[in-house]
Amino acid sequence: MSRSIVSMLGNREFLALSGTAFARSQAYSTILIALALYADQFNTTGAVEGLFGTAMAAAQLLIVLPLGRYIDTHNAKRILVFGLVFNVLVFVGYAQVQTVAHVIIMRVLQGFGASILWITGSAVVGTVAPGGERGQWLGSYNQVGAFSSLAGDMIGGILLAVYGFQATYAVLSAITVLAALFALWFLRDNPGGRKDPEESTGVETFRQLGRRQAIRALVVFRLGMSFGKMAVITFVPIYARTAFGMSPVLVGGILAGGKLTKAATQGIVGGFTDQFGQKHRFIIAGAFCYAIGTAMIPLAGVASQFGSAVTLHTGAITGLPSTVTIVPAFFVLFVAYGVCGVADSIRLPASMALFVEEGEQFQAVAGALSLRSIAWKLGQVIGPVVVGVIWDLTDVVTAFGVAAGIIAGATLVFGLLFHAEPTTTATPE
Repeated sequence: MSRSIVSMLGNREFLALSGTAFARSQAYSTILIALALYADQFNTTGAVEGLFGTAMAAAQLLIVLPLGRYIDTHNAKRILVFGLVFNVLVFVGYAQVQTVAHVIIMRVLQGFGASILWITGSAVVGTVAPGGERGQWLGSYNQVGAFSSLAGDMIGGILLAVYGFQATYAVLSAITVLAALFALWFLRDNPGGRKDPEESTGVETFRQLGRRQAIRALVVFRLGMSFGKMAVITFVPIYARTAFGMSPVLVGGILAGGKLTKAATQGIVGGFTDQFGQKHRFIIAGAFCYAIGTAMIPLAGVASQFGSAVTLHTGAITGLPSTVTIVPAFFVLFVAYGVCGVADSIRLPASMALFVEEGEQFQAVAGALSLRSIAWKLGQVIGPVVVGVIWDLTDVVTAFGVAAGIIAGATLVFGLLFHAEPTTTATPE
């Protein structure tokens, strides 16, 4: 039976893991808005803006496979706390940024820190979740991350607009330190690391996982999905800022459209996947929905030609300018990103649960999740740069049209390839 996120937070371990998700997601969203400000400040091209996404993805591509193996064979609690401390150092680095090169370097370091938190946190949630509630736990864990990401969009946008970079990074550091303390106090010692490194090597473990038809289908799907989705994540805030001159507050509001739906529904949908099974159908439905949202983004340019701006008086809100002008493009981008948020709510709990189920058969949950991550990083490395170059050479319609088409194509291939094989008991080679 599906449970509310509030009731699940009564579990001390889930609370600790949720603190990690909150710190990670809020930082990710806030820094995306900061990247739009850096792009405007340094007057970058689409290709350079694509590097903001690619630099982070390239770092994650290098770390995810060895990291997954390390988590499966070592104390996951210590790894999680280390990742939180490392992220605090990343925020200190961001506070010193003065050039485009500095931004790219910090994106590389952010990639390392984010991967540690994402893979370790997800693996621990999948491992400690009670039997029959994995979809619920993973969905609720993502739901906390979505709520935090929403807070990053709104509060982070306001902090950047009113107080600037340094104060914003100080707030992110304080939240991350608190999450580290929660993990130390509430999380059991060594909640992962069940794989004996002498039982089979890392290569053997990944080979065993790679033989599973479901894993192969999921990896191919995520390669195409990541190409399109990371182009959306990277370029929507930049598009809003550079094409329409939106303030950080409005950029945060657009991103909040997608995060609001994820924050409200992902735990519920995770419960549905536990009840109804057929998780691959949730993935297909969510991915097609995301392609639709992606294709809607260029309509912002049409709205700006035919609509008129709306001026809101915000003087009563401490720290904000006395008025905020909302251009018609804001509403189109808000709705488009909201559609993408619904899509992720449908797709993500099922995708994560399938990877955890496959990895559990080989006592390699983190290993399976690292395969999930590396497939994403391959698309994430090339997606933003390719879409940025297409945008430079053609126009915004073509750029986002290519992203939507690749998502839809990858979904069709996944539907053809996916096959749920019977559970097996793995033996080392």
